[in-house]
Amino acid sequence: MKTPSPEDPISSAPADPHARRRAATIRDVAQAAGVSTATVSKFLNGGQRFTREVEERVAQAVRELGYSSNPMARGMITGRTGNIGIVVLDVRNPHFTSLIRGASRPAAEAGLNLLFADIAEGLAPELPTLQALSRRVDGLIVSARLSDASLDWLTACGVPVVFYGGPPSARACFSVGIDNRAAAAMLGRHLRELGHRHVGYVGFGGARWSGDRWLGLCQAFEGSTARLSRHDVQAATADEGERVASEVLLRDDPPDAVVAYNDLIALGLLGQAQALGLSVPADVSIAGFDNIVYGGYMRPGLTTVDTGSELTGEVAMRQLIERVRGETALQPGHEVIAARVVARGSTAARRPVVR
Repeated sequence: MKTPSPEDPISSAPADPHARRRAATIRDVAQAAGVSTATVSKFLNGGQRFTREVEERVAQAVRELGYSSNPMARGMITGRTGNIGIVVLDVRNPHFTSLIRGASRPAAEAGLNLLFADIAEGLAPELPTLQALSRRVDGLIVSARLSDASLDWLTACGVPVVFYGGPPSARACFSVGIDNRAAAAMLGRHLRELGHRHVGYVGFGGARWSGDRWLGLCQAFEGSTARLSRHDVQAATADEGERVASEVLLRDDPPDAVVAYNDLIALGLLGQAQALGLSVPADVSIAGFDNIVYGGYMRPGLTTVDTGSELTGEVAMRQLIERVRGETALQPGHEVIAARVVARGSTAARRPVVR
């Protein structure tokens, strides 16, 4: 047998299993599927729907060729990053984690990545955080509770923005959330029907719509002999609920029902009320807002207003995707999410006063 020289071609030699295979391109996918590169691009980016046959052929070609798009290259061509930013006020609050979960579904369907930042109820540097995040994303989902300086910057920066929670005051913008005044009025009517006549509201002045919830409660008791008292906390946390519990519940003329700005404050109040020897709801009914998951596992379970946290995130994301892609001529406005009262064991009919 002839020993081949280094110069001789050895066509029968087995291929090197470690040799790098050329990465498939969008042109390869188009050729394998029998469609144009434009069709493949629109299908992969979710920009257009095609017949089931065409979509199945493209999907099969992508799988067989092992094609994956290059986000960096795509960004250089389209000017987009493929990222969406979400700014939450307190990642420890399940209300905000539910919002992120709701936003993640349409983002995944559109092939977008989620980047999120936590400004810790204003303890983190708000405006620098927004500015840094905006350079890495195609659009932002943010709270309408941001400071005026941050809202002014967002208005001028040119990045598509959708606000959650409620529309910032006196601004033409895109926003998603409940009608806070109407939601509080629903909860107030629930308490009124239970016979409560002295209702305390533990609000959070740092929230733009805490005042709306107070007005909704007042509206629910119009025309009655009920008395409403208002208190305020420094942060929307369970710790603050615990801190003000004695002040609210042990006064000379204590309320027979208390509504908190959110569930975390309400849970702090509920736990401390029991520690103070009060029975909930026999001595005092307690309710909150947001319907966070932990509220249902308390004993008693916490009555609350379901503010549609997860749905808010989903609707906000779908709005933002449409704005980023420019597929429809959306007009600024507020999309209202339906709220509902979730009655649990922490509220009950008012006990007759024994004299």
